[in-house]
Amino acid sequence: MSKTFHGIIGYTITPFSADGEQLDLEALGHSIDRLIEGGVHAIAPLGSTGEGAYLSDLEWQQVARFSLEHIAGRVPTIVSVSDLTTAGAIRRARFAQAHGADAVMVLPAAYWKLTEAEILEHYRAIGASIELPIMLYNNPATSGTDMSVELILRIVREVSNVTMVKESTGDIQRMHKLQQLGEGKVPFYNGCNPLALEAFVAGASGWCTAAPNLIPALNQQLYQAVQDNDLKVAKAVFYRQLPLLEFILKGGLPATIKAGLSMSGLPVGEPRKPVFALDQSGQAYLQGLLKQLS
Repeated sequence: MSKTFHGIIGYTITPFSADGEQLDLEALGHSIDRLIEGGVHAIAPLGSTGEGAYLSDLEWQQVARFSLEHIAGRVPTIVSVSDLTTAGAIRRARFAQAHGADAVMVLPAAYWKLTEAEILEHYRAIGASIELPIMLYNNPATSGTDMSVELILRIVREVSNVTMVKESTGDIQRMHKLQQLGEGKVPFYNGCNPLALEAFVAGASGWCTAAPNLIPALNQQLYQAVQDNDLKVAKAVFYRQLPLLEFILKGGLPATIKAGLSMSGLPVGEPRKPVFALDQSGQAYLQGLLKQLS
């Protein structure tokens, strides 16, 4: 039976050894436990925060298998299976399904600019290869591909297991349009931290975010206030955490989250090159933000 995804959906990081060459699965397990103990409603391994694009196929499989086994059904899982090729995404989607994922997330990453027909066929082929629900992910900043709301809804209509949309353009009007043109029938999820409050007010079913690695209680308080229709509390909680949410985005998800986890006593290594770790000034600023929110 398909699970319903809602609330705070936490991204995991992929920890490396100090030299960035080896996976640190023990640290990954600790980070997963922290997310679950922090109250996330679901976990999404191997997305942008998890540096899935920087892993070899074997490493990707090791992280996916370990994550799913360690989560062990405690919360629902959405595994990012994005790849430059349709064949690669299909292999990853089938692997995730075989190892117990509840859903997969697909970002149409591209080197060559994709046409709408190519994007549609990409999702159609992945959808036909698995039985799991698919979360369509629109993030032109990382994929190089921006899908219009009209194209997104066409994919939802024509690929039966594309049942959710994660919108990360940073344009709240996209979410309003999804709600209007989709007639409220297509669950959508916010993927842009600074839009968390506006997205929930616009009808988002959840918030896909790396922030629970660092401030789980504040994230949960925001979601609960929205559920309680207490806009006054929601605004207060949101604006308190907004500077950190903005910095996570500005500093880069893997760099900021890994730095923050290390500051909290869980060393997880640096991002894999060519991505730099957070520099000294960034670390000092992050530490100040975390101290204010503690």
